[in-house]
Amino acid sequence: MQHHGLDPATRQGTRRLEDLTLAHRRAMLERFLLVSAPKLDQLFGLVASSGCGVLLTDSEGLVLDQRCSQADADTFEGWGLWPGTDWSEAAEGTNGIGTCLAEARRVTIHRGDHFLARNIGMSCMDAPIFGPDGRIVAALDVSSARADQTEGFNRLIAATVAQTARSIEADYFRASFPDARILVGDSDDGETAVLLAVDGDDLVVGATRGARRAFQLESKGALKPRPAADLFGREDGPTGFERAERAAVIRALTRADGNVSKAARDLGIGRATLYRRMKRLGIGD
Repeated sequence: MQHHGLDPATRQGTRRLEDLTLAHRRAMLERFLLVSAPKLDQLFGLVASSGCGVLLTDSEGLVLDQRCSQADADTFEGWGLWPGTDWSEAAEGTNGIGTCLAEARRVTIHRGDHFLARNIGMSCMDAPIFGPDGRIVAALDVSSARADQTEGFNRLIAATVAQTARSIEADYFRASFPDARILVGDSDDGETAVLLAVDGDDLVVGATRGARRAFQLESKGALKPRPAADLFGREDGPTGFERAERAAVIRALTRADGNVSKAARDLGIGRATLYRRMKRLGIGD
């Protein structure tokens, strides 16, 4: 009421963009929408029988994609749970999508928890999705307007929403670094994907929000390139060029199935030279 000037008793419906404007907003996230579509289908397959719909928004709360059954389409469109509608907190007050984006965390807004009186008949379970730059790129929402939707059932759906959001985040991260190796890390936070993108020179060039936290990297924006070995504390044994040379020799020998002559040819050096380097680097039989 104070910050956005909203009236909880307003009868005005949700704001909805024209089709051309919506198409432009969708085009800005085309790759993300392509990656997320199969996950939306999968999530909808799990919740459709309970009368729920699935929505995906951008970082500003604009609905870009949606799934609902044909039988529920009129209901969801009437509620404003439809592509092109604005569910930011500035437009709708406390609600699943807007509050999830404002607080950058998963939320469940059950019926009377909504700010606007016209929204208190629905339940919304939401989770944020973070992009490769560590910033929120979208919100994933499952909404239901059924009067018999219980808070206990909502908790089950909320867990599935969070898992799907994490899966979309991981897939989008991989799609954003198609030429990099993706390293999967572990974290105490089970709701975030811990992924690192490493280029051909073993430099970390990308990290998910969970990885940024786990390895104390820049929280948002572009990363400062750093050797992957530095993050994992692999400083024992040879250092500098010697370590790099040893790794190159071992890779060549592995690819050659231990055949020194073939490994030497692949490295562009003589067989005797490779034997000398193996001896110097401590690479035995």
